[in-house]
Amino acid sequence: MADEENQAPEEGAQDDEALADEWAAALAESGDDAGQDDIDALMNQADSAPAAGAAPMEQFGTPPKASGDVSLEGPNLDVILDIPVVISMEVGNTNITIRNLLQLNQGSVVELDRLAGEPLDVLVNGTLIAHGEVVVVNEKFGIRLTDVISPSERIKKLR
Repeated sequence: MADEENQAPEEGAQDDEALADEWAAALAESGDDAGQDDIDALMNQADSAPAAGAAPMEQFGTPPKASGDVSLEGPNLDVILDIPVVISMEVGNTNITIRNLLQLNQGSVVELDRLAGEPLDVLVNGTLIAHGEVVVVNEKFGIRLTDVISPSERIKKLR
């Protein structure tokens, strides 16, 4: 433990030396004849002045402001709101052999595991998130959600 405390100041001194070497190299490239006094003055100036664009620590502790009509508590989720996802509706499914699959043609009927009138499954990226029923809106099919699976139930299904 005492060895670690003794090493910390040495590491800080090495960082200062590396920074001083970078300043010296930068000044040498610019063509200025800079002495050690000039380098020390620049180092002190860099230590006393905050970095450009740095915000005081108090600002990082404030909660994020909700934008628009999205009111989510906790971390700011604006970063992921524009990520595309695949949403699909599943009428039902069945297992058949490749032989039967190859025999399918126009007019064939495939029996599914659902009863007529039973709600459809709404899947997002393959994960069940809701149940719904088929509706027609402006001559297009749609789905009316009848039951949305809670996040805690979805997590239980993953385990």
